[in-house]
Amino acid sequence: MLKEYKTVSEVVGPLMAVEQVEGVKFDELVEVQMQTGEIRHGQVLEVNGDKAMVQIFEGPSGINIKDTKVRFRGKPLSIDVSEDMVGRVFNGMGQPMDGGPEIIPEDSLDVNGQAINPIARDYPDEFIQTGISAIDHLNTLVRGQKLPVFSGSGLPHKELAAQIARQAKVLNSDEKFAVVFAAMGITFDEAEYFMEDFRKTGAIDRSVMFINLANDPAIERIATPKMALTTAEYLAFEKDMHVLVIMTDMTYYCEALREISAARREVPGRRGYPGYLYTNLSTLYERAGRLVGKKGSVTQIPILSMPEDDITHPIPDLTGYITEGQIILSGDLNKAGYKPPINVLPSLSRLKDKGTGEGKTRKDHAPTMNQLFAAYAKGKEAKELAVVLGESALSKTDKLYVEFTKRFEEEYINQGFYTNRSIQETLALGWELLSILPQSELKRIKSDLIEEYMPKGE
Repeated sequence: MLKEYKTVSEVVGPLMAVEQVEGVKFDELVEVQMQTGEIRHGQVLEVNGDKAMVQIFEGPSGINIKDTKVRFRGKPLSIDVSEDMVGRVFNGMGQPMDGGPEIIPEDSLDVNGQAINPIARDYPDEFIQTGISAIDHLNTLVRGQKLPVFSGSGLPHKELAAQIARQAKVLNSDEKFAVVFAAMGITFDEAEYFMEDFRKTGAIDRSVMFINLANDPAIERIATPKMALTTAEYLAFEKDMHVLVIMTDMTYYCEALREISAARREVPGRRGYPGYLYTNLSTLYERAGRLVGKKGSVTQIPILSMPEDDITHPIPDLTGYITEGQIILSGDLNKAGYKPPINVLPSLSRLKDKGTGEGKTRKDHAPTMNQLFAAYAKGKEAKELAVVLGESALSKTDKLYVEFTKRFEEEYINQGFYTNRSIQETLALGWELLSILPQSELKRIKSDLIEEYMPKGE
């Protein structure tokens, strides 16, 4: 039998203190009945003796402490899941918001999932094609990986997120592929952009969308990625799907954590964020991966906008420690009109070598990747030298590197948000650009590969 309490002692921000409680557990679901009869929902954050700290999902406005009734449900926050969720749009709490029917659940799952046990992990080694050359060729995404995108203010990360959601697929596989898209703290205009883009391009047919708006309670923002990841795990490990989870914007999620931490009067860590930010982020990111004996997988692309474009800020800094690389967007490339403005030199995918090569992409993938990196870096240096000393100070080879760099940015990086390149098209473009340089400069590619793949007559 559920007990009802009228012992609310304090409300601070989204937090409510309830006294004289019995048998209450951490993470338990709570119903808060206001004096008007309205029911709000919450979750137990902390239990200390006979006192419980409850976070209210819909916010505390209008609560009368004296007349409020609190019921503890005896179970954690959960989401009703079904394969019918694919193609639907939900709010941050997992309720349909697309006007469609209620989901008939196949199961009800606790959203507070656990990180995958390292013993049960299978190694990520299958190539995922995003259709974006700067990712597929140079910073390859592998099935089961977590590869974040670090953006800056005003950079088009939402367009990049939509492009990846539209285009991503696992090559050489007949197994089903799904995208779980979680948007946190976005504006109404951004939400409309995502939903319209997904519907117009047909991406919605294989996607599950969770939308948390900026005017929704901050506490709901904390639940949104958990809802998305629980759905992804169900589709991956119960329905044998390859699932790509795109979460944007993790910065808003972390700011919601900071808001709750301040309301709890916790001692702040770096930049006011709670000291457990690293642990909290890891509980989300480590839910990506493959399981031994299971066909499905969860691959993550968290997107975060770096406050003040500072990569040493706690959010990108800690994210970089937990994840396997990062894709960095460049303000300079964006100003030059290049789309997507991916800065390939500081970007990194730590698992790229595991998902490339013969049988996965092509045997010339890794050598051309290394050569393009080296040539682009050398070309950037030559361009800087030309700015300081003038073009006349450059050697003939240096001028070829400058030309290579210019065409690399204009043709390879600047592919647009609606161009979907196969890995073969990307590799062919890479060889075409490398043909600008003398063969004596291609020191990272074996001569037999040059003979086989280099465009003839160049």
